Amino acid sequence: MKIAVCVSGGGTNLQAIIDKIESGEIRNTEIAVVISNNKNAYALERAAKAGIESVCVSPKDFDSREDFNQALLEKIDSYHVDLIVLAGFLVVVPEIIVRKYPNKIINIHPSLIPSFCGTGYYGLKVHEGVLARGVKVTGATCHFVDEGTDTGPIILQKAVDVMEGDTPEILQRRVMEQAEWIIMPRAIDLIAQGRVSVVDGKVHIAEN
Repeated sequence: MKIAVCVSGGGTNLQAIIDKIESGEIRNTEIAVVISNNKNAYALERAAKAGIESVCVSPKDFDSREDFNQALLEKIDSYHVDLIVLAGFLVVVPEIIVRKYPNKIINIHPSLIPSFCGTGYYGLKVHEGVLARGVKVTGATCHFVDEGTDTGPIILQKAVDVMEGDTPEILQRRVMEQAEWIIMPRAIDLIAQGRVSVVDGKVHIAEN
């Protein structure tokens, strides 16, 4: 299975995917390309170190959002991928891509959806909200992307405890280590093995 990994920043989830492909925990999968909307994203360096092709498609380089959306679609199409993986991609995926790749785009979100999701709930904002409201358990969700915001069918979720004295940064790190870096690679492997299907808007995972 060929995948495109879309990134915007440091690329910690990208690194988890690279590492688990190399270790064999993600089977029958290769990263065809890493795509960033940010030319300064450290994730692009991670790709280079791993010998993976990478490109930047930035909305800043286009006269309109429509032109950017079309260019992003054409870039993804050119790699003939089976799955698009949003690994900290801070761009709303345009409808033209969602429609062309139904149930072939997955995202990792740093909360237990439907809590703390939707426009504006990315990165540290999620964990600031968790701490501000005194939530005791948070986590991460890997889901398919549909035309809503964080509304697609859920593939996997993993809970993480909120500890006394946590800061947003400390909690963010714990959620990445205990949830994000585990469930996203696991979801990719399940999809690569043909074990994931979507029926009536819900994900079904077949037994081995």
